[in-house]
Amino acid sequence: MTTFAHIYERIESKKADYASYNFSHKENNALKTFFDLAQEFDDLTDFYKLCVAIPKAFFDLDARLYMVGAREGMLVLAAQTESGALPLRTPLPEDIKPASQPYYTEKGGLVLTIHGKEILSAQLPFKAEDNVLGILEVYPTWNLSDHQALFFQKYANRIGFNLHNRFITQKNIEHLRFIRGLVSDIEHNIIVPNMVYKLFLRNLKVKISDSLKLEEMIKECLASGHCQDPTTSEFLAAISEVNRGISAEFENIEKHYTNMTLFLETLFRRSHFDKGRLTLRTKACNMKKDIVAPQLERYAGRFRDAGIEIDDRLSGIPDEEIITVVDLGLMAQVYANLFSNALKFTREITDDYGHTRKYISYGHEVLKDYFGPGKDGIKYNVFNTGPHIPESERGKLFEDGYRGSNAPDIPGTGHGLAFFKNVIELHGGVAGYEATKNGNNFYFILPR
Repeated sequence: MTTFAHIYERIESKKADYASYNFSHKENNALKTFFDLAQEFDDLTDFYKLCVAIPKAFFDLDARLYMVGAREGMLVLAAQTESGALPLRTPLPEDIKPASQPYYTEKGGLVLTIHGKEILSAQLPFKAEDNVLGILEVYPTWNLSDHQALFFQKYANRIGFNLHNRFITQKNIEHLRFIRGLVSDIEHNIIVPNMVYKLFLRNLKVKISDSLKLEEMIKECLASGHCQDPTTSEFLAAISEVNRGISAEFENIEKHYTNMTLFLETLFRRSHFDKGRLTLRTKACNMKKDIVAPQLERYAGRFRDAGIEIDDRLSGIPDEEIITVVDLGLMAQVYANLFSNALKFTREITDDYGHTRKYISYGHEVLKDYFGPGKDGIKYNVFNTGPHIPESERGKLFEDGYRGSNAPDIPGTGHGLAFFKNVIELHGGVAGYEATKNGNNFYFILPR
């Protein structure tokens, strides 16, 4: 912890520095204006404009600010005072390079490298080579004095400190937003489905109770000496039935445990917290065997109890042709969410033959050149029968927390489809909904 003595020492050092700088009234006002307005403009783009506007407003010098672009991963033009001089996001010119000290270009520009706080550079949302956040270019500087050049060097330092704090704050906000989203993911994909353990355990308790009763009956029969072969056969048949029930419930619990373990390991992946967002751990998977079938098996009994048929035809495409590279844990949760929604919202329809049916189906198809020439897509879907979602609500389906007008009395968090869309887009895919004949089709398209 820093002592007061050290703080006072630093204050005296700064007082001496400012005395030696001997900034003019205009220069001091420029710095104060920058600090005041930096608190006013929250948007990063507006802040970039402020950085170049100060030299123009106070000293009639044009300026350009280059920052590390999130898409480009390198320094690109972020703001300029000359209207339309260069297109924004133009890469750094060849005659301008980061440097430890300010320097002049042959075209009359003063180049000032903007540095961040080295001790916190690892927390930035991008990789800062040599702790460089950006570059400020001020021009024309043919008549610029050494004193004025010193002022702009200190001004660039102030930009750097302010930028660094903004980036760290922004990253912290994104982390908090991610954690809130992750809590919703855990509630939707872990806590709510995990309630089925109560059902499995209750069923298992009933089976064990039946088994104990049979054990007591056999003991009483043996103690009385009146056990006859027919009675013994009945006991054996009853015990066999009970044991089959116990084995079935044990398998249900084991499968549910395996699935929940996969979901927990996926959602609590350390890289998610390091990055402040969901991260992928991909591998080649057979979509039907490794992802769809285990999730469908979890819901098959519940579909059956609800009177919902399952059409499991996969568009006639052989299994070996549906190998794709995905994050198995996240993609399994995608299908879990889609099957869970289908269970809640499937309704009866009358088909073309006059039959009343209630069913879901799933499948996939190849979309030629969907992502561009030679870049096919594979469209996967889960369909359920029932009334179409109103057109007025379709644009909000994938918003976190949104619940449609058909769901006021149906349990849910309104998070499943938002999670679904986020995971698909992380895979470079597209998620969507379409109203089709007899019902609703939720789909996603991945690069082949």
